[in-house]
Amino acid sequence: MSFCRQTSLYMCRFLLRQLNSPRVTETRNIKRWVAPTLKQLKKRRDEIGPEPEQPRSTFLEWNYEAEVFAFGKRLGEEFDRKTLKQALTHRSYVTAEENKAKEKGVEFENQASNQDLIKEGDSIISQYLKEELRKSHPDDVVTVLSDYLTTVDMLSHVALHMGLKDIILTAEFPVEKTTLADTFKAVVAALKASQDLSRAQLLLKDFLLCQLNGKEIYDVWNPDSPLDHLTRLLKQRGVKELEPRLCNQSATSTILANYQVGLYNDKKLLGIGWGESVEIAKDTAALDAIHRIYYEK
Repeated sequence: MSFCRQTSLYMCRFLLRQLNSPRVTETRNIKRWVAPTLKQLKKRRDEIGPEPEQPRSTFLEWNYEAEVFAFGKRLGEEFDRKTLKQALTHRSYVTAEENKAKEKGVEFENQASNQDLIKEGDSIISQYLKEELRKSHPDDVVTVLSDYLTTVDMLSHVALHMGLKDIILTAEFPVEKTTLADTFKAVVAALKASQDLSRAQLLLKDFLLCQLNGKEIYDVWNPDSPLDHLTRLLKQRGVKELEPRLCNQSATSTILANYQVGLYNDKKLLGIGWGESVEIAKDTAALDAIHRIYYEK
């Protein structure tokens, strides 16, 4: 059988199979009313505006007991349920509930607020941070780092990402940063009361002290006058003479001017820095020298 005849036979068989097989027809059921309807719904939704923010506790599926229980499990900590609830209850909430009970003529069951726990937690946080930071930083830097970690913004940031915002009992909404920060302090004290001080310190290490990860010391600590600060440090160490030297310069007559200054004592390089002016380069060199004194021992 010739090649052409064989090819023709194969083509005929293929066409017969196509004709005998059931045909599948695709239809695109796109209704013409869908697009105009969606556009109209979108327009009406934009006219209404965004939905007002509501407390999570107003949702139908909200279960406060389950949320409080789940909070401790998420942290991997065992809290005394009563103590944890007290840490989450602010004085404003107790006052609001008391006023509601008076209006309804119902006897109010006194509920403890977290005021005492806030004070205790603040003391625990301050003491732990200073003890831990002194292991690797000098005293003047410890104070700055401790203040940085205990600001309202930092504590509220940690509390928010721990999931405290929705389970705090307070009369205000939305919850203020100060309230979030205070609640975090109270939770630390509640963990100490539920277990021991070491567990509370471990919580601070995992959630608060770790906020320094990835930060340079000068991202947080900025001496007003680095050169004066360096001079005082050197005097405490018996070094009285400090000699700045212009080591290099480039593009001095352009906006890209760059100066390199080294700080020397008895022909020994203490620090080196760069800047767009000699004064800035001196300060940069002073920061380098301070860093060497503190951390390169």
